[in-house]
Formats: sequence, C-alpha cells, structure tokens
Amino acid sequence: MAVKCQRRLLLPSCSRMTEKKTNMASINSVEWRSICDKFTNAQRLAETESRNDPENDPFRSKYKARELLREVYCSLKSFEAGDGEEDAGGENCEQRPPDQPVDGQTEDAFSQGFSGDSPAGMRAAKLGAVEYYLGVNHVDTEELSAGQEHLMNCMKMLEKCRASSENVSLFIHVRNQLGILWAGRDETETAQGFLESAESIYQRYMKEDGRPPTDMTEYFTTEENLLTHQERTKRFELAYTHTMYYLAQVYKNLGENERAATYCHSTLQRQLQLNQFSPMEWSLNAATLSQYYITKGRYMEGRHCLAAATVISGLAGEVPSEAAAQESETESERREQLQQKRAEIARCWIKYCLNLLQDAKKLLEDNIGELDTDRQDELKRARRQEEEEEEKGRKSALLFGSEDTFDSIASVEEKVMCLFPLDFTEARTVFLVGQNYVTQAKEYFQMDGYVTDHIEILQDHSSLFRALAFFEEDLERRCKMHKRRVDMLEPICNDLNSRYYLLIRRQLMFELAETYNEMMDLKLTLANRQADNHSLDGHTIKKFNHLCSASAKYFQMFLDSLCSPEGKPPEHLEEEVLRPALVARFRVARLHSKLISSSPPVQLENLNRALENYKYVVQYCEAHPEAPAAVETELELSTEMVGLLPLKINRLKSRMAANN
Repeated sequence: MAVKCQRRLLLPSCSRMTEKKTNMASINSVEWRSICDKFTNAQRLAETESRNDPENDPFRSKYKARELLREVYCSLKSFEAGDGEEDAGGENCEQRPPDQPVDGQTEDAFSQGFSGDSPAGMRAAKLGAVEYYLGVNHVDTEELSAGQEHLMNCMKMLEKCRASSENVSLFIHVRNQLGILWAGRDETETAQGFLESAESIYQRYMKEDGRPPTDMTEYFTTEENLLTHQERTKRFELAYTHTMYYLAQVYKNLGENERAATYCHSTLQRQLQLNQFSPMEWSLNAATLSQYYITKGRYMEGRHCLAAATVISGLAGEVPSEAAAQESETESERREQLQQKRAEIARCWIKYCLNLLQDAKKLLEDNIGELDTDRQDELKRARRQEEEEEEKGRKSALLFGSEDTFDSIASVEEKVMCLFPLDFTEARTVFLVGQNYVTQAKEYFQMDGYVTDHIEILQDHSSLFRALAFFEEDLERRCKMHKRRVDMLEPICNDLNSRYYLLIRRQLMFELAETYNEMMDLKLTLANRQADNHSLDGHTIKKFNHLCSASAKYFQMFLDSLCSPEGKPPEHLEEEVLRPALVARFRVARLHSKLISSSPPVQLENLNRALENYKYVVQYCEAHPEAPAAVETELELSTEMVGLLPLKINRLKSRMAANN
C-alpha cells in the first residue's frame, strides 16, 4: 500500500488540466513556447540555482524544477496522441508499470516501433525525456526508487520507437543513468547490462547513420534556439564518454582490470578531444591509470600517462603564493588542491622509476642476487630490437593530447626511458628522475601533518638507492648508497611513537636491519678480497662488528615489537608477520655467529645466542604445519646449523677448559 501511495505522488492527474485534448501545438505556437519556457526554467533551477540553495533546504530549487517538469509532462499528455499510438499511460498519469528494471534488446531499438521523426515517435521521445529528467531529479534528491521508476518509464516510452537521430541521445542517456543508479546499489551486473546496451546503441548508430543527433533539450526549444551540428555532436560524444567512464568503474568492480584500464584510457582521451575536463582531476586519473600499466610491466603506456598528467596539470596554472592564500579563502583552497594533486602525481612518477629499476634488477640478477654479466651482455645485444618494438608500439598506442600538447608530452617522456636499464649509467638516469620527484613530493607531504605519507616517500627513496646499488660494481660506493638509506630512515624510526605508528616502525626496523646486513656483507666481501680474518686490522674488525650488531639490534627490535606487554613472544605468529618474524630470527642467529671476537667467553656467548635462534626457527616450524612453506631456505639452513653449532660450541668449551 505504501508503494502505491508513493507512486501517486510522482505526477498529478493530467486529465484535470484540460477538459478536452488539443491537437499537438506547432513548434512556434504560444502554447508550445510556454512549455519550452517551463522546461528551460526547470533546467535553470536544477543546474544553476540549486548550487546556491541553503544548507537547511538543500533541494529547494530541485523541488521547484520538479513541479515545472510535472506541468510540462501533463501539458504534453494533453496533446492528441499520434496516429496508431497507444497511450500506454492512459489519461491518468498516476499509472506506473511495476516491472523490474531489465534493459531492452539493443537489436529491437533499431528494428521495431515508430519512426523517430514521426509524430508518434516524437511525442514518445518528448514524454520519455520528461520522465528522464524527473528520474534524474528524484535521484539527485536521494529518492532513488522514485527516480528508478521514472527512468524505467522513459525506457518504456522509447520501446515504442526505433532508435534514430531524433532520439538516440535519449536512448543512451537513460541507460547511463540507470547504470549509475544500479552501480550505486552495488548491483554491478545490472549496471553493466544498461551501460553495455548504451555502448552498443552508440556504436551501431555511428556505423549506420552517424549524423549529429538531436539533443534532448531541443525537444523543448523554439526553432531559433536549436543547437548547431557541432554542438549536437559534442553533447552526443560527451554522453558516450560518460558511458565509457561508467563502464570502466563497472569492469573494475567486476575484477576485469584489463578492460577497466582500456575504457579508462579511452575516456581520458575522449575528454581531451572534447575539451571537457578539469586539468587536475584529469591528470590525477591519468597518473592513477599509469600505476596499473606499471604493475603489468607496460612501462611505455605508464610513462605516457604520467607525461600527459604532468603536462595537463600545468594547464591548471601556477600555485598561488602563500601571501595570496592568506588573503583569500578561494586562493587558499586552490593552493592546497594544486599542491596536493601535483605531489600525488610526483609520487606516481616515483613508483614508475622504482618499479622500472626493480624489474630490471630481477631480469639481471643471478641466483645469489648479483649482476649476471652474461645476461647483461645478451640483453644489450637485443636492445636495438626492443627499441624498434617500442617505436612500433608507440605508433599503435592510443596517445593522449592534441596538437597543442603532443610535443610537450613527448618532451617529458624523453627525460626518462621506458626500457629496462641495463647498466649503472642507465639506472642512474632513472634514479635521478625518481629522486627529483621525491623532492617534489616531500615539499607537500611533510612530516608535520603527513607522517604516514612522508615516511612512505622516504621508504621509496631508500628503495631507489637500493635498486641503484645493484648496478654499482664498486663495493665501497655501493656501501655508501646503503649508508644514505640508513641516514634517512634511522632518525625517523627512533623518533616515532610505537603507540600510534607501530606498523610503520616495524617496517622501518626491518628495513634498517636488512640495510645494515647488506652493508655488513659488503664489508665482509671487501675484507675477504684483501686478506683472511686473522690479518684484518682493528679498524676493519670494529666496523664489521658495528654493522653486524646494528643489524641484529633492529631485527631484535622488530621481534620485541611482536611480544606481549610482559615481553613474552607470541605462541602463534599471524600470517602477515610469519615470514618476517622467522627470517628475523634466522638473521639474528646468523649475525651472532659472524661477530668477530678474540675473547673465547664472548665467542661462546655469541654462538649460544645463534643456536638459540636457529632452534626457535626449527621448533616453531615443527609445531606449526603452515610455517615451513614460508621459510623453506631459512628452515633448511637452520636445521643444518642446529646440528653443527653444538659441535663448534663443545670444541670451544674444550679449548677454554684446556687454557684454564
């Protein structure tokens, strides 16, 4: 009963407006001009006046527009139906079909019903258009069920007509709106049906007809105010651009990421062509799309998106000065928006450079993580063919821009390669571009106010150094790169409050531990090249032990952060910390066994601590069946050391006893 009452509120009874139906008014009649004026006022109220509605009455203008649209609807209903048309709604506008929203067949849209330019076809289109605008109005005022009902009434009106230049725009708009409506209800597949139908109608119309179609607003426009062909084309293409944009969201929600990226890319390109975009919003969307391409190893497309984002964001103008921002709230908001979004684009560039270096490292490293020079030579010989393929791919790609921006975008692209760097010189070029964007991003995302973002940028900077170090053949210089990583992360880690930033501190502890560990390994390799351990000088031993102890300290801090307030280690490690915790135990054991000391008691203490941690790894894996798969290599070595270390400890004890 409640639903029935709601439906009766949608439109007044049109039969009371006139006692006798009149013939369809001519386009220039006084009566028709009155209808057009009401429609124009309704549009003005909904699109312009509503922006100034007070907070305590946010839909005031929308409601006024709704009343005008109802009057337009009933005036149209009072005109005599075209020959052969059945008045589906009858004279009483209260009747509404209860059908569920199921999209009509696309084929039927072009093969059944009245001709679009016939009197019956035009009348159905006009009534359908008013239903459409009433539907949008109700959705805007958060009355979704009523909005859906009006939109479905529009669909039913259009079922009487064949799609043609007179009505195809309405065919697409109503499906777009229904797609948005159902997507908002998380009914993604229903939304997909409406939107794919809109896409199919557009494509078939452009193939079979292609003329600039009548815009829906022109149904209620006097002859002197009809749109030009150019404006009709622009509006129609913009409607289809919205279809593609909504489909991109739908495919993303359905997990069809490749299709989503394709539709997003096409949407962005069409927005540029139609000159219908906000520079910063467009740029941020393009930069976000680049991250998808990067994860798929498609660096040419990723670089193109980022270069376009950089160029188009420049169209938004200069960032207002701090003085201007203090004097004007508008300028202050604009300054904040421009700085933030450009910093976010800079962060996307950082990810591009970092991922390019890391993927190149994976391609070039051998089974112990060092540079495979044979593989390097092989890839360099194949580089010419790669460059040719890049050029072919660029020609076939959907490129952003217009005559005004193509050159600017290409200029930005030339500053960084999209092929994998194969040596230190190439890697350093990529690194420097990434480091430049780190500086830009940190200008906005400062520690004071953006703790998490600032630290993530520092971690990316650290990772850039780590990736570059792989290509450096000089071990001393490589060690200095890792020292830069320590210098940027260690103060932050020690200053952060664990109560509020525990997870971030754990990440920093683990990274610092690994960095010191890498430095220790490098120092050990250098020492082994120079002489055996017995001839190491005191300074070298001291430096080696410092790195070893620092690494062990941060691994232990990480492990301590997992303990209870009483300091008791967890009996069960959660999945997200299982591998890090067991690796940390393994590394602590290895580090203690490597410490150099001339004191037998100190040696014995270090070996016992190493054995204790090796045993923990073995025993935990024995007690938890899910653990061995996470640390196969570490478990194998730990098991071996649990067997060997007791023998070494016993020999040391024997020597100590003999010496005593």
